[in-house]
Amino acid sequence: MSAYPDPSGVALASNFAEARKEIRNYTLNFGPQHPAAHGVLRLILEMDGEVVQRADPHIGLLHRGTEKLCESKPFNQSIGYMDRLDYVSMMCNEHAYVRAIETLMGIEAPERAQWIRTMFDEITRILNHLMWVGSSALDLGAMAVFLYAFREREELLDVYEAVSGARMHATYYRPGGVYRDLPDRMPKYRESPWKKGANLKRFNAAREGSLLDYIEAFAKDFPKRVDEYETLLTDNRIWKQRTVGIGVIPPEQALAWGMTGPMLRGSGIAWDLRKKRPYAKYAEVDFDIPVGVAGDCYDRYLVRIAEMRQSVRIIEQCIAWLKANPGPVMLDNYKVSPPSRESMKDDMEALIHHFKLFTEGYCVPAGETYCAVEAPKGEFGCYLVSDGANKPFRVHLRAPGFAHLSSMDEIVKGHMLADVVAMIGTYDVVFGEIDR
Repeated sequence: MSAYPDPSGVALASNFAEARKEIRNYTLNFGPQHPAAHGVLRLILEMDGEVVQRADPHIGLLHRGTEKLCESKPFNQSIGYMDRLDYVSMMCNEHAYVRAIETLMGIEAPERAQWIRTMFDEITRILNHLMWVGSSALDLGAMAVFLYAFREREELLDVYEAVSGARMHATYYRPGGVYRDLPDRMPKYRESPWKKGANLKRFNAAREGSLLDYIEAFAKDFPKRVDEYETLLTDNRIWKQRTVGIGVIPPEQALAWGMTGPMLRGSGIAWDLRKKRPYAKYAEVDFDIPVGVAGDCYDRYLVRIAEMRQSVRIIEQCIAWLKANPGPVMLDNYKVSPPSRESMKDDMEALIHHFKLFTEGYCVPAGETYCAVEAPKGEFGCYLVSDGANKPFRVHLRAPGFAHLSSMDEIVKGHMLADVVAMIGTYDVVFGEIDR
């Protein structure tokens, strides 16, 4: 069979159709069904074989109009929406919104409430990073870490439930303080077919005292649990092959993309709002800011592991102060504080006050403010505009994951398809806050 000659005289193909064939990149839909796409991320990847040439994230599949909903309700009725933004870092979201309201009203929560907020911000940070290390390891094929991390998450979700009655969506922070003081006793496990006898006693051993005693026991034990995660991952050959040198973000690039939190600190920039713009009681506690060197997925893993250890340091300092200093946890300001349950039982004025507070809310002085907190994923901010009414005129939320995900195309270009999974994991994306 004669070959079709090239104009240069070199034979290229055995037939005319083959001679005209071109090699093209192909387009691949990654997610939202893919388990590593975390539920609602749709990535359109342009692939050259196994190599990514372009990544186009399509967001909005979890858009619920949160900011617009906040503008149609009294200020104090929108705290619950904050829990549902980054639904792994619930109380940190509440903190930004509540601080914005307090700033406009010119009020400040009592000192004990500030310490409680500081402690729960760090409990939330540990909750977030446990979810992250478990799910990221699972995405890359490490099954055991996920089970280990969720063992500790259960213990901390019990703390959420003890103070607010809800395991996730707490609505615990309120303008002027917190919903209520820390309980004097911790709920215990009851006997069941799965927990009985000596096993039940072991589960309830840390629950004999108050909530602070329970958190103190957890803080004492937790560093050993972190050691277990590190034993499974830090020197694991497969984990290092999947993360070392993958998704390298130079410090200049991290700043240009507006990155914050572990994404920025992993690139070697020690920027942390708890140190640079202290709020609550962070100026009075001692802790370090872990930073990376190489700016790759492995460094960001090490930063988050180190942050969990630093959070335990902060929690221990908060416990020591809270045990030594009882006091009010809500302002004695009837504009923002509800009456006690006891007074509502026999005082009609108190009952009316409670009803008006939770149906109409309160008018916030006209003005605008931006309040940010160092959430586990980065800087979570709330821009709030009031026109003097009982509802916000404008609410805009600054979600760290939105800025991070926007850099996806630039970071993953030239990486293999399998590395896209590692990159989505290292971003620590939660679409409640990205889509809002």
